[in-house]
Amino acid sequence: MLKEKLNACQIILASGSPRRQQFFKEMDLHYTIRLKEIEEIYPEHLKANEITDFLAELKANAFENELQENDVLVTSDTIVWLEGKALGKPKDYNDAFKMLQQLSNQTHKVITSVCLKSVKKTEVFNCITKVTFATLSDEAICYYLDNYQPFDKAGSYGIQDWIGLIGISKIEGSYTNVVGLPTEMLFQKLMEYA
Repeated sequence: MLKEKLNACQIILASGSPRRQQFFKEMDLHYTIRLKEIEEIYPEHLKANEITDFLAELKANAFENELQENDVLVTSDTIVWLEGKALGKPKDYNDAFKMLQQLSNQTHKVITSVCLKSVKKTEVFNCITKVTFATLSDEAICYYLDNYQPFDKAGSYGIQDWIGLIGISKIEGSYTNVVGLPTEMLFQKLMEYA
């Protein structure tokens, strides 16, 4: 249904994330991947979804003047927001270990912003999901880091991994958002371009 409606559009996913690419396949979208290296730096005064909104649009703006009439560019950014601080991707093993210790027995927010950009308009929207971890032992954290190496993930975890099965006690909101893309919101927004 969506594929037929969007046939006139050329959807461009500007993300190297295998999870986002898989979602696009599973949503049965025709798309191409176009990547640009972007330095993900944001002003220090930004908080929570202001950060992800800024970064998603920053990534889209890198394609300014490159889009064709029927192109719809999709960029996104995800952070874990805990106690007034953004947890991005870990720098290394020790950083990942510390992040997971912080998340243990706590509720945090996973915030993903998506920017849709065409020749005519730029639109940014975001999704916030609350995730609660049970208490994680140091042994469980080490097992997860050694076996799943989640160093490319915000907050150092993937809900779809082993840690999500054994460590997450509650989720309020979109599951796909926690994986990295609020697919239901994206679907609705793309339909507006059809």
